[in-house]
Amino acid sequence: MARNPAHETAAGGETSRRLFVYNGGFVTQRRVRRILALAGYDIHLGVPGPDDIVGIWGARPTAGRGLRVARARGAGLLRVEDAFLRSVLPGRARGAGAPLGLMLDRRGVHFDPTVPSDLEHILATHPLDDTALLDRARAAMARLKAGHLTKYTGFDPAAPVPAPGYALVIDQTAGDASVTASGADAATFREMLAVAQIENPGARVIVKTHPETGLGLRPGHLGPEVAGDRVTVLSDPVSPWALLEGAVAVYTVSSQMGFEAILAGHKPRVFGQPFYAGWGLTQDERPVARRERRLTRAQLVAGALILAPTWYDTYRDRLCELEDALATLEAETRTWREDRQGWVAGGMRAWKRGTVQRFFGGVRAVRFARDSARAEARAAASGRRVMVWASSAGDVAAGTWRVEDGFLRSRGLGAALVPPLSLVLDDLGIHYDPTRESRLERLVAAACDLDPVARARAGRLIATLTGGGVTKYNLGGATLPALPPGRRILVAGQVEDDASVRLGCARERTNLDLLERARADNPGAVLIYRPHPDVEAGLRPGALEDAAVLALADLVLRGGGLAELLAGVDEVWTLCSGLGFEALLRGLPVTCLGAPFYAGWGLTRDLGPVPARRAARPDIVALAHAVLIDYPRYLDPVTGRPCPAEVVAERLARGQLPRPGPGLRMLSRLQGALAGAAWLWR
Repeated sequence: MARNPAHETAAGGETSRRLFVYNGGFVTQRRVRRILALAGYDIHLGVPGPDDIVGIWGARPTAGRGLRVARARGAGLLRVEDAFLRSVLPGRARGAGAPLGLMLDRRGVHFDPTVPSDLEHILATHPLDDTALLDRARAAMARLKAGHLTKYTGFDPAAPVPAPGYALVIDQTAGDASVTASGADAATFREMLAVAQIENPGARVIVKTHPETGLGLRPGHLGPEVAGDRVTVLSDPVSPWALLEGAVAVYTVSSQMGFEAILAGHKPRVFGQPFYAGWGLTQDERPVARRERRLTRAQLVAGALILAPTWYDTYRDRLCELEDALATLEAETRTWREDRQGWVAGGMRAWKRGTVQRFFGGVRAVRFARDSARAEARAAASGRRVMVWASSAGDVAAGTWRVEDGFLRSRGLGAALVPPLSLVLDDLGIHYDPTRESRLERLVAAACDLDPVARARAGRLIATLTGGGVTKYNLGGATLPALPPGRRILVAGQVEDDASVRLGCARERTNLDLLERARADNPGAVLIYRPHPDVEAGLRPGALEDAAVLALADLVLRGGGLAELLAGVDEVWTLCSGLGFEALLRGLPVTCLGAPFYAGWGLTRDLGPVPARRAARPDIVALAHAVLIDYPRYLDPVTGRPCPAEVVAERLARGQLPRPGPGLRMLSRLQGALAGAAWLWR
């Protein structure tokens, strides 16, 4: 892991140092304690010795106590602050999450220019010339912009911003430590506003308030009183990236948004002395004389986001790289943004409601309605959004979201009522219905332009799945028998009334049709027929008599591990089973008679019609990124938190999953007798 080299040098490379603290937050904030412990600091109360360290939080008033004790006892100092990507909501806001990472600084603190900090030391002395490091930095910039990620991400990226062509003035909260440390005050902000108006004659001036000011938590410096004919005060929660996109000039004292302005391509005018000033990327009113080096944007990002912070992986309880922290922030932010209005779920079977509540009810509890019509009426009255289970949706009103299981689902069958670990939300259609465009199709097309870091992430995920034998249901089972010699083709049976078959198959629509076509086109091959697990378990229709199968196939395989079976065959034939996607991940040729979500992109042999709109040509890495990373939402079965795909993949590979409750197990046994009436429980 890329660690802060200045921090490691200052700490002497020791595994643990006693850290004495005099601020209650170090004791009460569990995440902060854990990050410090993993970074090698053992928290203590009492009186330190000269070989110990005193921890203080930034420049808060309580920091004075620690400073005095450290001076009196000759102890070292560790200054602690939130890293530049923190959480969905500000730390002072109700419901705010814990920080994703910390700045642990033995030299100074990044926002105080009077003493060089560890971050400044990195920016001034680190070579910052490693190609891989700078590629990561450039990919991080693109990821921040694409995901509208910043320190606090609790806003709607689609929220309207002023029409382009304005000068952007960034306000900050009164008493902000970075403002005070820069020697700025309220007069500085008024001067900045005046300069913005003078330098941009005729242009509108937008004053963006701090998120904490917008939430009523702390006052700013430029309030409604500065508004006028040319000046607008914007306190709504909007995307900083969207605001920066429309700005012709940017003015700041020391706001982190000035750092983001650099990343967005601006050269902001800076009236304070923040960490990002003085490196040739800003217009500085008060230059820091010792900062003489000239950096690129990628070098600045490498120092500020990759090398200096200490990031934390909450799922694996370990320190991590920036990319892992970004994945966490993306998962938590997506959940908040999609769920903040609240949902009304229509037509959900009772056994699914707990899962839907866990996935989508973390911000506001999900309300349930008997059917989609009632859900739409309740949503219209309450301002909530509507979701329906895709397989039972039928024709629904515009704006209704369809929900369905994801592609890394569980260890056990959905038809056996094993709760899923991933769900997809689709505002256009649903992935298994080729008759209309789905959100997944757009994501697949966009994934053709992935940056190298994103491609590497998808490649690692594929390796985790294939190396760990992870599939959609992960059933395991008996050891596979010896397979007959020859060119082995796996023929994947399906549930014959499945929506993917009804909607995606133009000609062949049954398992017998599939077998007959596979044999006709491959007279000399070894055909291995595998019934769908739901059918094999007696939960869904589509069963074939052995005699009918063996008249066409050489072998029927019931049970056994799917990953092991895929490793033993040369090719896969399917109507439109998800098994074809799992075969593609493992490099196998796949022939489709229908139009599953992975067909039509140039990766499969398609014998049935596929949508002409699938014109993009992704490789399997791009397809996997869209299907497994971009499209689904995941819920970690261990922590109960929204999580990235990699966490669920690892849980499935290691079997770190809770069992279904006794109620679901009993209902599963009962429904086995009702396979012909699946509509009762699907």
